[in-house]
Amino acid sequence: MGILDIFSRSKKPQNRRNYAAASKGRLFADFNASNRSADSEIYPVLRDLRNRSRDLERNNEYMRRYLQLLRTNVVGEAGIRLQMKARNPDGGMDMGGNNIVENAWAEFCRYGGPTIDGQMSMIDLLNHVITGVARDGEVFLMKVRANYLRQGYALQLIEPDMIDEDHNERVKGGNPIRMGIEIDESTRRPVAYHVLTAHPGDYDYTTLANGKKRTRIPAERMMHIYRPDRADQTRGVPWSVSAIASLKMLHGYREAELVAARVGAAKMGFFTSPAGDGFTADGYEDDVTPIYDAEAGTFHQLPAGVDFTAFDPTHPNSAFADFEKAVLRGIAGGLGISYTSLANDLEGTSYSSIRQGALEERDFYRTLHRFMIDHFIDPLFREWLEHVMGFGVIPISGTNKIAKFSAGISWRARGFQWVDPLKEINAAVVGLQNGILSHTDIAANYGRDAEETFAQIQRDKEMADAFNLKMAYEPFGDKQPVPAEVEVNDE
Repeated sequence: MGILDIFSRSKKPQNRRNYAAASKGRLFADFNASNRSADSEIYPVLRDLRNRSRDLERNNEYMRRYLQLLRTNVVGEAGIRLQMKARNPDGGMDMGGNNIVENAWAEFCRYGGPTIDGQMSMIDLLNHVITGVARDGEVFLMKVRANYLRQGYALQLIEPDMIDEDHNERVKGGNPIRMGIEIDESTRRPVAYHVLTAHPGDYDYTTLANGKKRTRIPAERMMHIYRPDRADQTRGVPWSVSAIASLKMLHGYREAELVAARVGAAKMGFFTSPAGDGFTADGYEDDVTPIYDAEAGTFHQLPAGVDFTAFDPTHPNSAFADFEKAVLRGIAGGLGISYTSLANDLEGTSYSSIRQGALEERDFYRTLHRFMIDHFIDPLFREWLEHVMGFGVIPISGTNKIAKFSAGISWRARGFQWVDPLKEINAAVVGLQNGILSHTDIAANYGRDAEETFAQIQRDKEMADAFNLKMAYEPFGDKQPVPAEVEVNDE
């Protein structure tokens, strides 16, 4: 070590960046990140995000496809079904009470029961919730108790626009209000919702002459369903927020390619001359632009000095399909679904790739099943159960009946058929025979319950006996061939 090294070591070390992602060079000059709170980022753009997402639903085919996939795979044909498993004090299943509760819930879920306007069934309401949360970012439902309702209880749909996001207030000694939601300052729990008396965009039917009028609805009367991305986030944003820009740009590009291809197929052209005259038109468009009529398979002699210049754009571009696929893959990733599902494109796929993609996608849908159960259907059922038992709507007596049946709630979302059913069924049989799987595990994959499966098999056997038929299979035990029946002659 030289003597001069002593002086070089005394210099203050340079401030090096240990993370390349935090670089401030020219390559990151346009990477302007924000350190604002969740509500501070959402408030200025909430209305624009919601309106743009709705516009994509109306006019963009891929956005409509995405929402359709959510309705099909999260709600499905049968919705999210209730399976009561309440037990008596002796540990036995209360079959009678469970059937009463299930039948009363089925009556509530029938068309005309769940909403105060009588225009929805429970499956319709589930579709409304999953669509609204994905498209608008949040759904508001107000709980209503009234004698005119079928069971004295129903929900009222409230659009997110009705919760005034411009209402932000901090009253001294009171609760702060953030984007129309009054919250407890210490716990951040919603205390009340400030709802407009009329939709702010209902221009044709409503006039807010005296300004915005709001009604304060206590939080216990409102269901606010959304998926927060950050802590202390008061309002929800559309699930497609990271894909909105790409969806809009891709739609515009597809439109431009379509128009260019149509123009190219028309084989248009222009008449030119050195002096700009000498062209005799057949007519004029808007009394200004000269038009010359041409028929297919005919040739015309042009006036002296007039030349014809063809306009022949080469569209669609040969790279259009590959470019669209690349953009759609990014959009599908932002939406959480597979490219093959979003684009309806199974070209070049194999059984293994389809199965792997289907398994990952179904795990995503199962997380949404749990989201719908935890945030909507289970809280709704528990409050409905307390209402119908408290007011004697269903004939169940006894002490602690609400706690008893609340402990026996089980929900079944839709199941999924496999890409190759024979292989999956054989695998399930092997797992069952070796004790790795149970009937409950297998039934759950198909959105069913083992009790329901056993009951259906028993009904089939009883029906076969009633018609004096012998079933050619036995679902349990060793698989033995059906013995042949031989008629014996007495002689």
